Amino acid sequence: MANQRLSDRELRDARFAALADAPLVRTGAKGGALGGSWASLREILGQREMLGLLVRRDLKARYKDSTLGFLWSLVRPLTQLVIYYVVIGRFLGAARGTPDFAIYVFTGLTAYTLFSEIVAGGTSSIVGNSGLIKKIYLPREIFPLASVGSALFNFLIQFGILVIATLVLRKFPIHPGIVYLIPAFLLVLVFGTAFAILLSAANVYLRDIQYLVEVGLMILMWASPIVYPWSTVQAALGNGVLLDIYTNNPITLAVLGFQKAMWVSGDTQPSPEWLLPRMLIAIAIGLIMLVGFQRVFARLQGNFAQEL
Repeated sequence: MANQRLSDRELRDARFAALADAPLVRTGAKGGALGGSWASLREILGQREMLGLLVRRDLKARYKDSTLGFLWSLVRPLTQLVIYYVVIGRFLGAARGTPDFAIYVFTGLTAYTLFSEIVAGGTSSIVGNSGLIKKIYLPREIFPLASVGSALFNFLIQFGILVIATLVLRKFPIHPGIVYLIPAFLLVLVFGTAFAILLSAANVYLRDIQYLVEVGLMILMWASPIVYPWSTVQAALGNGVLLDIYTNNPITLAVLGFQKAMWVSGDTQPSPEWLLPRMLIAIAIGLIMLVGFQRVFARLQGNFAQEL
């Protein structure tokens, strides 16, 4: 028995000695802007398996114990399409001046829904994973990025429905405007990820952020040309500074880009001048914001466990 106690004591002393010799790992901001972001990216890539597990967990939790399961991801966008097409398109007459109004609306909804799911899910991601954050160390950016992954899964389903709709209506987008699809997608992804990272950190310290985000996303939807054409805004504001401010909103540019790519009947409709260069400039600005917001996140993450 005495030998057993001695052995246990030696093991305990060995553990304490190993902990004392272990190097301290800094969890806050690392280096400068680009160097720190690159170090964080390498750390996230090292945990890519955990990121995949978190994405799958979010998707399973969303439809847990439901009979239809992932079919609900089809029901929601189709219900939105029917409501907007019938109420706004038919009852309010918006469809009269807009050819293939159903495709037009669903294209804008596809772009906007991706952005809103990334931002809304990312905002609550840190608080929603508080138990895991307080127990183990992971790169904290993984949690908002997991929300990006689950939003992309739903986007693929909704985009698949859009492609099928264009085939059924014989309006498949084989035309020069398809080149707008990739920059439009990148716009949504870059800006959505940037704001998801920033707002996820801010929400830890001020829980009202998630409610403000809900209101902001609702306003943003109606401030984008989804259920009304861009030409309506042009007629109301004229060709001036106000129209440029409206048009250069990244989500407006992304919606217009998706419409240019997927809405074949829109080839004859008015659209902003220099749309593609505007989108490319916005993507560059979004990448700068993404790096900057990640550095803000890195400085705020040190106190997450205490705040949670």
